[in-house]
Amino acid sequence: MELKDQVRELRRQGRSPKEIARALKVSPSVVAPLVRAIAGEDAEAAQAAGPGEAEVAGCWINVGWSEGLGVDPARGWADEAPDSGVGGLVCVLVARRHSWDRLTVCGYLADVYCIGVKAVIGPDVLNDRELARFREYFFGEYPGWQDAPIELARHLVFGSVDHGRTLGFEPHDLFALGADVLGKWEEESAVTFGRDGKPFYVPGPDDDPAKVLRTLRRGLSDDEFGYVNPGQ
Repeated sequence: MELKDQVRELRRQGRSPKEIARALKVSPSVVAPLVRAIAGEDAEAAQAAGPGEAEVAGCWINVGWSEGLGVDPARGWADEAPDSGVGGLVCVLVARRHSWDRLTVCGYLADVYCIGVKAVIGPDVLNDRELARFREYFFGEYPGWQDAPIELARHLVFGSVDHGRTLGFEPHDLFALGADVLGKWEEESAVTFGRDGKPFYVPGPDDDPAKVLRTLRRGLSDDEFGYVNPGQ
């Protein structure tokens, strides 16, 4: 492996130029220009590729994401805590490489039983430390999170949007801005949405429950969906 490739690999591991120089047993003056060159190349590549084509640096979902959903077992998508009692609202966080020390990050909150994507945070450009803090905040209402393949993120988020639209709901206004971070979507989801296959509405703090129920009743009879009474 050439010296530049070795420097690139160690830089991606978060090593500082001085640490790289010590690891490779070369002078810092040799490493510094290589680090600058690599940073420029990575930035150009990320800009040319666009957010949906840049390298996936991390992808996470809340544990308990699969509760109530049907998931194609052939995909091998495991839920580390399927009985955690948090079903219905799924949080997905995706980070793609923006430059060697920055990440394009976007978070999605999906009502996988009914409405689809209800909230989007980002995309924002963060460093590793900022991402770690944001991830703690983003999953703060859940018992934990787990690593996930980007394919699962796409099937959950885009699939919930498709499901919501069949019921008459459009995704959050900011979804179009964050969709590119997930990548291209040109297939049907391997996830069966709804609670046990049936639309089920749980009112959220920012919802208009009466409007949601009117929308559901335009296409479904009352015995074709379930809901939590907003007054309860």
